[in-house]
Amino acid sequence: MRIIFKTLTASVIAFAASTVAQAATEMRCSHQLPPGHHIAKVIDRWAAEVESASGGELDVQIFGANSLVGARENIVSTAKGDIECAFSVNFQWGKTLPIMNVTTAPFAFGDIDVWKKWPGSKPAAYLSDKLRGKGVENVVWLFTTNSSVFTSNGSFLIKPEDFNGVKIRGLEPSFNASLEAMGAAASSMSGSKVYQALATGVIDAGITDVAAAVKRKYYEVQDHFTVVPVISVYFHGYVNPAWYSGLSDKAKAALDQAGKAAAGWAIEASVSASADAPDQLREKGSNVHIATDDEIAALEAVMRPAFEAKFKGNEDAQKLIELIGGM
Repeated sequence: MRIIFKTLTASVIAFAASTVAQAATEMRCSHQLPPGHHIAKVIDRWAAEVESASGGELDVQIFGANSLVGARENIVSTAKGDIECAFSVNFQWGKTLPIMNVTTAPFAFGDIDVWKKWPGSKPAAYLSDKLRGKGVENVVWLFTTNSSVFTSNGSFLIKPEDFNGVKIRGLEPSFNASLEAMGAAASSMSGSKVYQALATGVIDAGITDVAAAVKRKYYEVQDHFTVVPVISVYFHGYVNPAWYSGLSDKAKAALDQAGKAAAGWAIEASVSASADAPDQLREKGSNVHIATDDEIAALEAVMRPAFEAKFKGNEDAQKLIELIGGM
């Protein structure tokens, strides 16, 4: 009996341990960023914070560099429940939710204080509600850059006329309209595809955040870089609503806590990365030009009206702009 009891006790302990191990809820998170990108590092830190704050209830698994789902499929895959979580850059919502692109208005939202106040703000809540209507529950905002770079070969892209006839990477329809207003031919694609497109001549020029130009090694296929605060870009993390509704209050609180912390980490990392990147490009032998105030004004005069025309009559966009203005 003693032996049987010991065996039974061991079995119970093993079963209990197995139950505890199984209690952790799987949370697979997909994103497109390469490992060295500053926001990829913030996402890793966020994942660790979620696991810690949840007391191990959530098992967060990060799949970067399109290793689980491609950038274009992240939104649909999460909404359908094929995966639990993903991160997208705001302009990847394109025509599905155009107001996500309001902050890409040329030269409009460069004030870092807006992004410091963003988590918990009225415009953030407004967008979260709109995202919920598209089948995802937002859990974290990650400011990525307000310092962009136009990449090119042979000469800088500085004046509006420099873009005439240039095949350039596009972002989304409203921003693409601002590039096309200068005579460029814009072709939207995710950041992970730009290097190959530049290397093979599919496009002549690119636009990205200045830190990404370093991390994605654009200096290997482009030799001129014009640093200009043309767009503000953010990544955001979201989860499947049905999956989220099944979480405990503790797990939901952990996501909220980690999201607020990560928003601050993203700003710190992004500001630092943007400050260092121009010199890093120069160290690689690239030609780097920092746009002057007059050059910025000339670009804005052409780009901004074309962008805003795309949102004419869009009440949701006007509401969001109003809320941002009141921050």
